[in-house]
Amino acid sequence: MTRAARAASWIAEALSTGRPLAALPPEMAPRGRAEGERVALAVLDELGIAPCGLRLLHGAVGPMIEARLLPDGATAAPLRHPVATAALVGVLAESLRPDEDERPRLAALHAAIDIADHRFTHPPEARGARVADLNGLGFVIAGPPVDIPPGEFTLHGKPLPARDILAPVAAEARRLGGLPAGALLIAAGLSDPLSAEDGVVTVDFGAAGRISARIS
Repeated sequence: MTRAARAASWIAEALSTGRPLAALPPEMAPRGRAEGERVALAVLDELGIAPCGLRLLHGAVGPMIEARLLPDGATAAPLRHPVATAALVGVLAESLRPDEDERPRLAALHAAIDIADHRFTHPPEARGARVADLNGLGFVIAGPPVDIPPGEFTLHGKPLPARDILAPVAAEARRLGGLPAGALLIAAGLSDPLSAEDGVVTVDFGAAGRISARIS
């Protein structure tokens, strides 16, 4: 078994059982971003899960999975180390090809809350390990499709250029081979960490509405 396969097996077990994971031993830990990306995809292969898009957080990407996408007002659980931030979700109107560089055509835009998490007992310091752990995917809470021009998005009263924000996610998707029509582009970390009041986090997206999630 390769080092990537061994690391994927450990992380897949933590995802499926909910039990915390000790730090990956040096002989197994991914060496850098590229190896971490391969491990993340191997984790989904081991679990028999197909990714439904790509999520960007803090300059790194990881696969999005449908079971971790919840509607506005939902309870996000279980979580061990939640960090909630504002996010945007774009639904591709057509496939993204790796040999193109145009801005993606979007079928829909959603205001969202990203709730990052990790499967380790302590936050992984190495970038490869963070990326391998699905880049800290917890849950994404998305509101309904927004029927306003992308240029009219705001976040707590400040302009939020939706297409510019999603462009780097599209570029990363192309680097990794592209995405089909209907796949999701998710840009997370668009705000400072959100504080919960009585277990609920809320973000005001102006004309796009308010999005809330209960963290449990």
